[in-house]
Amino acid sequence: MSASELSEVAEEEERRRKRAPWGVIALVLLTGLALIRNGSGEFDVGPPQPASAAAPDSRTTVSGTFATAPAALPFAAADRIRIPAIRVDAPVMPVGLDTDGWIAAPPPDDPNLAGWFNGGVSPGEKGTSVVVGHVDNTKGPAVFYGLGSLKKGNRIEVDRQDGRTAVFEIYGIEVFAKAGFPGDRVYGSKGTPELRVITCGGGFSKQNGYDGNVVVFARLVEAR
Repeated sequence: MSASELSEVAEEEERRRKRAPWGVIALVLLTGLALIRNGSGEFDVGPPQPASAAAPDSRTTVSGTFATAPAALPFAAADRIRIPAIRVDAPVMPVGLDTDGWIAAPPPDDPNLAGWFNGGVSPGEKGTSVVVGHVDNTKGPAVFYGLGSLKKGNRIEVDRQDGRTAVFEIYGIEVFAKAGFPGDRVYGSKGTPELRVITCGGGFSKQNGYDGNVVVFARLVEAR
C-alpha cells in the first residue's frame, strides 16, 4: 500500500473515531428532543403531518421487492439537498452538537438552509446519515415545512463535496413525540447507506413549541 493510501486510511480512521456514537445521541433524544427549537407554529395552517400509511417498512421497496443498495460511497461532506416532490433545493451546512448537547440546527434566519450532522456518517456512506432543518421561523414556512407530505417512493438527492450525488428513496415518514423518541429505531444502522431527514412536527403550543419531530426514512438507491 502506498504512502498516500496509508494516509487516506489513517484519515478515515480518525474521522470514524471522532464520530459521536448514535447511542449517545439517542440518549440525548430520549431526554426530550429539541432538534429544531425556533419554529413558531403560529400560522393559520400548520405544516402537513405524515399519514399512518406512510410508516416505515424497512423490509421492502415500494414495489414490494427486496431492496438492493448500491455500493457505499467514501466520506464526503454534504453540500446540497433536493427533494423534488416538495420543491426543496437548499444548500447544506455542517452542524454538530450545541452547548446543551442537542443536535444543532442551521441559523433560523435563513429559511432555505439545511444542516448535515457531521458527527455521523456522510450521505452515501455505510450507516445512517442525518440532515435536519427548520419547519418554519418567525416569518413563515422554512426549508422542511412540507416534509410530512412526502410519500414512499419519493426521491431525495444529496450533492456531496466530492462531486458525487447520493440518491435516496423514501420508504417511510413518521412523526414521533419528543418524549420517548425512539433513537435506536431512527438512527440504528442497517448495514447499508441510509438517510434520515428531520424537522419539527406534531402539535404546537406557545409554551413548549412543537411536541414532536417528523422523520423521513430513506435508503441509497443510486450514486452518480
